[in-house]
Amino acid sequence: MNHLKAERQGRVVTVRLHRPHVLNALSGELLAELLALLRPLDTDPDTGCFVVTGSDRAFAAGADIREMAGKSAVDMAAEDWFADWEEFADLRTPKIAAVNGYALGGGCELAMMCDLVVAGESAVFGQPEIGLGVIPGIGGTQRLTRLVGRAKAMDLVLTGRTMDAAEAERCGLVSRVVPDHRVLPEALEAATTIASYGRAAVRAARECVDRALETGLRDGIRFERRTFHALFATHDQKEGMAAFLQKRPPRFQGR
Repeated sequence: MNHLKAERQGRVVTVRLHRPHVLNALSGELLAELLALLRPLDTDPDTGCFVVTGSDRAFAAGADIREMAGKSAVDMAAEDWFADWEEFADLRTPKIAAVNGYALGGGCELAMMCDLVVAGESAVFGQPEIGLGVIPGIGGTQRLTRLVGRAKAMDLVLTGRTMDAAEAERCGLVSRVVPDHRVLPEALEAATTIASYGRAAVRAARECVDRALETGLRDGIRFERRTFHALFATHDQKEGMAAFLQKRPPRFQGR
């Protein structure tokens, strides 16, 4: 069954989650389809950015509980449930989450796996798994804490409460908040901008920012500096700086 709708506009690929009967709950089949679609595009030099979105009512309202409810601890461990979501997180092409409506549980975790989150004013975020007798399992306790800090993460994870888009932006979970009808256009505009830059520099920038969450300051600065040096081996660095000096738009070639 097709749980996704995909569309390409130039170097930007938009993927819409399409399980309306369960508010885009994240099933194993949906993940398999998502990876099958994005895996080859991630190595395609003509693809510069992904935009992931849902419906007006829900980005994704969580993982599909029906798939898990009857499983035992042995089943979950043996199947390493949710491990494959890290392949989505590790895609090197920048990812933008365009969020309307509910982004709860797995939906919130999916948004946090993206590099930018553009949210509508009516969007709602949260990790309500505690009410099901479990905890977040797709990185929620880890990414949320890194993004919003221990105090806010504890509040959301332990009480199961939700927060609106304005609070999510204030605490660093959301990149931009826009009127609901502007979510996808705003995300596409940002994606088009990102996709217009040199591919090597964009990927290097992503890796350096992510590294800041995982290393100490001194090691992070050293990694950034070495990456900066390495980009001087690319055609796009020569073109970008020549264009600046010649006061003309650069013509990046992704090499």
